[in-house]
Amino acid sequence: MLADPFVIESSDLRKDYGGVEALRGLTLQVPAGSICGFLGRNGAGKTTTIKILLGMARQTSGQARVFGLPADAQDASVDIRRRTGFVSDDKDLYDYMTVGEMIRFTTAFFPRWRADLQQRYLRKFELPLDRKVKALSRGMRTKLALLLALCRGAELLILDEPTSGLDPAVTEEVLQALVAHVASEEMTVFFSSHQIAEVDQIADRVAIIDRGRTLVTGALDDLRENFRRIQLVFDGDAPEPAFRAPGVERVWRKGRVLTVLSSAGSDRILDEARALGPVSVDVVPVTLKEIFLETVTAED
Repeated sequence: MLADPFVIESSDLRKDYGGVEALRGLTLQVPAGSICGFLGRNGAGKTTTIKILLGMARQTSGQARVFGLPADAQDASVDIRRRTGFVSDDKDLYDYMTVGEMIRFTTAFFPRWRADLQQRYLRKFELPLDRKVKALSRGMRTKLALLLALCRGAELLILDEPTSGLDPAVTEEVLQALVAHVASEEMTVFFSSHQIAEVDQIADRVAIIDRGRTLVTGALDDLRENFRRIQLVFDGDAPEPAFRAPGVERVWRKGRVLTVLSSAGSDRILDEARALGPVSVDVVPVTLKEIFLETVTAED
């Protein structure tokens, strides 16, 4: 196992493209051995973050470390990429090669290539060795790119929108392959997506970003345990309270109803809320989809 508990760390990460802020103080921690979903709308800064982690772009300010190494240092960046499998949205395959040629070409660059895993995923994904890459379906291209990333003996797998454009059956196959691989190999997975259901299905950790900033991050079980929606109904129009309890993420009023989104449970908020004299109080858990929508739309 890695000595550092975090495979990926960033602190106050900022990236400016000619006056346009792609990242505005992004903070991130991905523990070793986790499957971390990196959630955000299109344009939220997910791909920019990945490029910085892989040394494909350099931050304007702040820190980014992978395996404890600075991502913006040239020698360290080479080591990071050597130890990382990356699958981009474009898949980055050579169309003129066959599947077999693409595999042999990639194998030559990785001394730790796992021939046993190669055979496993060739069978599992039913990849035709003699077919040209340009003749593959989008789903088959994704499976080939995933095979190339999983077989190189990588400690970290970074995926940028891996299931974009795939049909539900292929999406399920890809997601299950990731879960099974992490269960059998020592690997950390960091995958960006705007598909909340996919993250909810396989991730054990999540980071939600919007407009280049981290809004929510943590273990998925902890988020499910701590996030609550508290709905208060009053005889007349709902008041406009200033809650002092920690974890108040959002408060909104609609007629007689006052709703509070909390990231720190409900007890302390309820203590304050009851003093307002509501006629009814309702506390309900919040799904990952609701957490995402409520925190992201609160930024608008």
